[in-house]
Amino acid sequence: MHRTHTCGELRLDNAGQEVTLSGWVQRIRDKGGLIWIDLRDRYGITQLLIEEGRTNDDVVKASRGLGREFVIKVKGNVIERSSKNPNIPTGEIEIDLSSIEILNSSKTPPFTLEDNTDGGDELRMKYRYLDLRRQPLRRNLELRNRLSIETRKYLDNEKFFEIETPYLIKSTPEGARDFVVPSRMNEGQFYALPQSPQTFKQLLMVAGYDRYYQLVKCFRDEDLRADRQPEFTQIDCEMAFVEQDDILNTFEGLVRYLFKTVKNIDIPKLPIMEYADAMKYYGSDKPDIRFGMKFVELNDVAQNKGFAIFDSAELVVGINAEGCANYSRKQLDKLTDFVRKPQIGAKGMVYVKYLSDEQSANDDGSFKSSVDKFYSQEDLKTWAEKFDSKPGDLMLILSGDKNTVRKQLNELRLEMGNQLDLRKTDVFAPLWVVDFPLLEWDEDTKRFHAMHHPFTSPKADDINLLDEKPAEVRANAYDLVINGVEIGGGSIRIHDRDLQKLMFKHLGFTDEEAQEQFGFLMNAFEYGAPPHGGIALGFDRLVALFGGSDSIRDYIAFPKNNSGRDVMIDSPSEISDAQLDELMLNIKK
Repeated sequence: MHRTHTCGELRLDNAGQEVTLSGWVQRIRDKGGLIWIDLRDRYGITQLLIEEGRTNDDVVKASRGLGREFVIKVKGNVIERSSKNPNIPTGEIEIDLSSIEILNSSKTPPFTLEDNTDGGDELRMKYRYLDLRRQPLRRNLELRNRLSIETRKYLDNEKFFEIETPYLIKSTPEGARDFVVPSRMNEGQFYALPQSPQTFKQLLMVAGYDRYYQLVKCFRDEDLRADRQPEFTQIDCEMAFVEQDDILNTFEGLVRYLFKTVKNIDIPKLPIMEYADAMKYYGSDKPDIRFGMKFVELNDVAQNKGFAIFDSAELVVGINAEGCANYSRKQLDKLTDFVRKPQIGAKGMVYVKYLSDEQSANDDGSFKSSVDKFYSQEDLKTWAEKFDSKPGDLMLILSGDKNTVRKQLNELRLEMGNQLDLRKTDVFAPLWVVDFPLLEWDEDTKRFHAMHHPFTSPKADDINLLDEKPAEVRANAYDLVINGVEIGGGSIRIHDRDLQKLMFKHLGFTDEEAQEQFGFLMNAFEYGAPPHGGIALGFDRLVALFGGSDSIRDYIAFPKNNSGRDVMIDSPSEISDAQLDELMLNIKK
């Protein structure tokens, strides 16, 4: 028997018991006559005690041959520790050793396997199997496991049926780039790895499986960042005989259930925000509503006063930062530099301080701004009224093209939220964003593309706008947003062949192209397709959010780096000429 207990379960109640433990040597402290060893496994750490002159000489000798990360098996009696450690669950006991058996030795690890390691990202990813021994990563994967179990429990209770869909499918031109797989048996032809099981789950609705789900791997060949990986997991779901509210209610239930069971947090009913309002008041289709600073538009009070930058702008818009009128010139200059960064692209920023009584007495007025020579105190008071600003507040204003400046102000709003510590990782503010545009114009291809995907249904009231005003057509689509992160999205699907055909036409598909790419789905719609809709939630992002992190990498056992490489197994890599020959892909010949 390698162990009677794990290294995380022994307590004072076990005192006097003889136990056997196995695990990795975390740390050795040799004080001459006394030796302590911290033994670690997945479940925790237990301290082992060796006392020279009292402990068996063979055990003393064996202990002095140990190194970090040796795998050992020990026996001994559980005793109460004289110097307790309140920071670990086993901190009241230790094991008085009677034997040590070395199961395997270890080279010295290339970085310390402690909570706060000295290993950089690339080094830890190269030795990921060592990094995974650290408790923070173990806790992350434990959280991931718990969320997957509770997700399945909830969906099973809601009568969802877990069904696996294929990984080798057909490439489609819409969406992100596909990863493609050559077919040896079909020369010159390729499979694609699924970006989502979209068409298959719709076919399952046609087949009569009215509540489908899958925790499924998906693949997208796109540029990577902290919340993206080339392969990722999503909670993929579809429901038949439903309308939008049915789906929102079902998956709002899932969100509230997960927060309650996993984090013991009661989430109130989720607010619903229209896409147009999200853009108007937050400049983002994934607004962070943990804090205020809603946008205020100033065109009617700021233009036609001789300030050319505002007068020529399509939109003058700002935010009110409460209690920030004491910002120094240096701080304000840093904010201006922030919005001028190339990735944000604003040309400048206007500020207005609403001075406190003490400040205004020294400044000969209630307002101090960067545009004092263009606007009177009375003008700035009107601005303050629009902002609902009060003494001590700071108004920050940008101007320019409507769509561009809203995105720029969103970045400034989030930066202020960070500076004022308003974006706390232990506070959660989920919401639904609904009524997205059905189509968006692409300047490169000079045509409309589906904002979600080609199977999203337009709002019934907007179908008549498809020919004349396609940009104004709203989709039966919805996103789940938590703390400024898009956790997932979905839509009510088109289930009528004629409407799907019309949608393909407006996306620039010829009848032949639509039939070639999606004929199997169009044909299925001729055999009694029910009204249906669904949603897909990014499981990796959800786990990271629950763990209080922006990055999904440490919540995935074996992630890729920002170049899409697995540096541990050195992948992607070249394949042999023989394999290339079999696939008819050997361009060297």
